[in-house]
Amino acid sequence: MDEPSPRIFVVDDDTSILTSLGRLLRSTGYEVTSFESARDFLDSELEIDDVPCCLVLDVMMPEMSGLDLQQEIVSRGIPMPIIFITALYDIPSSVRAMKKGAIDFLTKPFEEKDLLEAIRAALEKYQIRRSDSEEIDHARRLAARLTPREQEVLSHVIAGKLNKQIAFDLDISERTVKAHRSQIMSKLEADSVAELVRLAEKAVIPPAGPVVNE
Repeated sequence: MDEPSPRIFVVDDDTSILTSLGRLLRSTGYEVTSFESARDFLDSELEIDDVPCCLVLDVMMPEMSGLDLQQEIVSRGIPMPIIFITALYDIPSSVRAMKKGAIDFLTKPFEEKDLLEAIRAALEKYQIRRSDSEEIDHARRLAARLTPREQEVLSHVIAGKLNKQIAFDLDISERTVKAHRSQIMSKLEADSVAELVRLAEKAVIPPAGPVVNE
């Protein structure tokens, strides 16, 4: 199955900008959805699941500014990189936008190549975010297979402790620790302690006590 075309959302109260950007981006192979206000964007039913996307957003708009829309997107947890465009460069606004994750801040009139480069960077960031999210979800699903005792043993294993140390800490036999470790490796589909550590980090399972450096 072919990969879906990246989708670019454009929000600007200037219809001429919407038209020109729509024409440019469609000619480059992107799907484009345009909105004349931040409120129209928020009220729309966004279809972004499994589709690379980003938002090209004007800063100065009536009723709700681009910066206000960015704040709303962040608060709603919408995983969409943002590229700001503005007719008036404002350093404090650009700093605020970048701190909240904006990809770029372009001043109108900008070069087409600058916008296209920013969009490519935004789509790459979206793919990285989605990949990280999928890995975290997978790790959590695997970790959910563990019993409470296995999770307890795992927390000691990823702290770098030996079987005899774990046995002493948990007041169980070393043989039992080995049995739990075998089950943990199987359930988490891991081949090494290093893999267990990476998976535990993604599943937010902390090591028990101070980490032992070998």
